[in-house]
Amino acid sequence: MRSTKIIFSTFALFPALVIINACSQNDLELVNPNGLSPDTFFKTEAQVQSAVNAAYANLQTRGLYSRHMFFSQDNMSHENDGNPQLEADKRQYLDFSFDSSHGPIADYWESCYRGINKANFVIGNEEAINAIDEGLVSTATKQKFIGEAKFLRALYNFLLVTRFGDMPLITEIPTTTVGVAKSTADEVYALIISDLQAASSSLLDKSEEDNGRATKGAAIALLGKVYLYRGEHALALAEFNKISGYSLEPNYFDNFTEETEHGVESIFEIEYDDALGASAKWDSSVTGAGPNEATFRGQEYGFNDWFNVFPSNDLLDEFEDGDARYAGSFYSVGDTFAGGVVTAEMLTAGDQRRAGWKKYQNYYKDANEDQESGINFKYLRYADVLLMKAECENEVGSQDNAIDLINEVRERATLDDLPYGLSKAEVFEAIVHERKVELAGEQVRFNDILRWNLTDTELAGTNFQTGKNELWPIPDREISSNENITAADQNPGY
Repeated sequence: MRSTKIIFSTFALFPALVIINACSQNDLELVNPNGLSPDTFFKTEAQVQSAVNAAYANLQTRGLYSRHMFFSQDNMSHENDGNPQLEADKRQYLDFSFDSSHGPIADYWESCYRGINKANFVIGNEEAINAIDEGLVSTATKQKFIGEAKFLRALYNFLLVTRFGDMPLITEIPTTTVGVAKSTADEVYALIISDLQAASSSLLDKSEEDNGRATKGAAIALLGKVYLYRGEHALALAEFNKISGYSLEPNYFDNFTEETEHGVESIFEIEYDDALGASAKWDSSVTGAGPNEATFRGQEYGFNDWFNVFPSNDLLDEFEDGDARYAGSFYSVGDTFAGGVVTAEMLTAGDQRRAGWKKYQNYYKDANEDQESGINFKYLRYADVLLMKAECENEVGSQDNAIDLINEVRERATLDDLPYGLSKAEVFEAIVHERKVELAGEQVRFNDILRWNLTDTELAGTNFQTGKNELWPIPDREISSNENITAADQNPGY
């Protein structure tokens, strides 16, 4: 893998005009990118790459991984509990009291669709991209860029369909202000699968690609994840079996520090670098403009900062004695950090808390988070793939193969191996446990709970309503602005 870290700046997208403002540490030869027009676009490799970079950028917005993604998913799964000062819109995830007026849900929706539109700008101009002289951009490079755009469109659509179900399916840049009607979730998944199949055939291997860009392994892993979510275990397993070139980090915590980004376990990361700017942290997902190169999980989760949330007792109790992942995930009284020793007072917010979050926190090098962080988020890592693969093996009847995969994850955690000869139900319970502790605070558990139909047990006492809270409400902002979506199209219960 190349050592360059790519940073993707945002740009504004309008129905008939696209303005590009993208930069990277590759020092692309872009002179006044804001002056580029659709008529002069897609003439050079730098222009194509800048358009692709812009499609990545919406993952960094407030509506997604800069601020709201971790709150929504971690709170709904009850991996988090909230301290007294937790803001109302974040607390509503804990008790499932959000409705269609909920601002962060609208930000999530808009961030994803802006990303889709940016990806469509690239995909819709495939003919123009392919027309660039071969001496300027090779055919393989052209197809790689288009593959990146298809990977990103698939990812944004996947983020949407898992939260909203039936939704507008947008496959080209709109030329009018007329909105798009809802398509079925099955239709959305069909496009996701098609996009990922195409991307996996044109993207580069991790060893050949710049850090931060989608790779063949990322497309295959995401396709396997999509199949798994669809309950198509044999198809998912076939994809996971194609993945090679990755391994587990020897030290679990090395998945969550800035200095160890893009390591051997990393398959796809959301890029951040706070040195590049954090001035748009409160409104970037609304304006579609940057810079927004920092994530604000640190200040919100930080026990020595805002400490708005803390790991729930249910999550903490799930860890076995001796599980090394506990110390890699949480700070407890007596632990050391860059500011000294964690005291009981530091973990007090109204009441004494057992622990504070350590994952994705700067405390290993800073006494305080100082509001922003440049630590990348790992959307896909190899441990997740191993456990998803184990789930598929179990479902197709290969329990011992599943146990081997689970044990590979457990061995890093310094835990005893599971024995062979377990039943399908026993292996499933082991997978549920391992995913809960291995991927804690990584925005995967709520979807796991839903697809396993475990809401009655795992979300008992949280006000979760079956038949309603599996999905989010379509935002009021969409219903009021899209003439093809009305109140009658709202998701059940809202």
